[in-house]
Amino acid sequence: MKRFGLIVLALLLCGAMVLVGCKKKETAQQAAQSGAAAQYHIGIVTGTVSQSEDDLRGAEELISRYGAVAQGGIIQHVTYPDNFMDQMEVTISQITALASDPLMKAIVVNQAIPGTAEAFKRIKERRPEILLLAGEPHEDPLVIQESASLAISCDFISRGHTIPWAAKQLGADTFVHISFPRHMSYESLGLRRQIFEAACNDLGIRFVFVTAPDPTSDVGVAGAQQYILEQTPQWINQYGKNAVFFCTNDAHTEPLLKQLFAYGGMFVEADLPSPLMGYPGALGIDLSAEAGDFPAILKKVEDAVKAKGGAGKFGTWAFSYGFTASAGLGEFAKRIIDGKARIDNTTDLYAALGEFTPGAKWNGGYYIDAATGVRARNQILIYMDTYIMGQGFLPTTAQTVPEKYYQIKFQR
Repeated sequence: MKRFGLIVLALLLCGAMVLVGCKKKETAQQAAQSGAAAQYHIGIVTGTVSQSEDDLRGAEELISRYGAVAQGGIIQHVTYPDNFMDQMEVTISQITALASDPLMKAIVVNQAIPGTAEAFKRIKERRPEILLLAGEPHEDPLVIQESASLAISCDFISRGHTIPWAAKQLGADTFVHISFPRHMSYESLGLRRQIFEAACNDLGIRFVFVTAPDPTSDVGVAGAQQYILEQTPQWINQYGKNAVFFCTNDAHTEPLLKQLFAYGGMFVEADLPSPLMGYPGALGIDLSAEAGDFPAILKKVEDAVKAKGGAGKFGTWAFSYGFTASAGLGEFAKRIIDGKARIDNTTDLYAALGEFTPGAKWNGGYYIDAATGVRARNQILIYMDTYIMGQGFLPTTAQTVPEKYYQIKFQR
């Protein structure tokens, strides 16, 4: 009996040891998942909620997946100033400061506003091993290509054709392009404006360019938005309800949409398309319960658009480009560091972006300089099919972009 008791005790002790072993293993796994044992850090720099909310939400998605550095995770997120044009040195300092972290292995800037190229240049001089990824660069392609490991841009050449093409499918007779001198000085935005005009002429659509205040100027975001609220009814009165409106600035989008719903007019997609770009505020809908669930977000937005009589007149991308660029580039950087992707492999890039856009179709290619005909090795232009509320997807990625648009040279 005594011998039996000893055996039972031994078995209980062994079981306890097994349980302890399992518990230790689970704890280690939990620690790894929470980022407590982070072997490296990834920095991401975005705008604020007022300037580019989707970009910031993409950074938050990375934090939710991989943890913030302050809590033992791998993601270090900072935001640049709203008036970044007046505080360029602040922006440069914020980006370069990330490289002071000895565990920093990659830095993502989305949107890559002016000053990003200089910041990347300074980082390369100190820490050449750090991956430097630029989302939607505002600086000229040859400038950002010189310092970034990789830059991705919403395909300003292909979309110069596909957006007017989509406008034509909606029955538009006029294309109203809203911007300001700073944006038109950027090669990506300025060249797209030239292609817009050429495509509209080819499609039989009248092209109109109108100027609005720059949100980074003295009037600020509030002043720029008030101008759009006041001016849009006059533009609709002047150009008609069969006009498609397009603006190059995120902050302009919400007031523009609000007035289009109230007075008429159409909208194909935002400069950086997303069902979150302008629509929630313009429609007065709360999407907090759907946060991060883009199919649910799209459905709720679409239902609200249809309720406003906007079916067949308003479009977007089914997934946020700004969100996807932030989260996707961060994911791509992590996969490169982990040895699961190569920076020069577009399939790997699309797979990382696709992590956040299930079922969506992407297209694109490496940037080709119109002046020299040289194909870039580290800048990729990408775009997605347009989704029209109440109608469904337009096959924009399947359209053949006329070769002549790639030959148009940027004129400042």
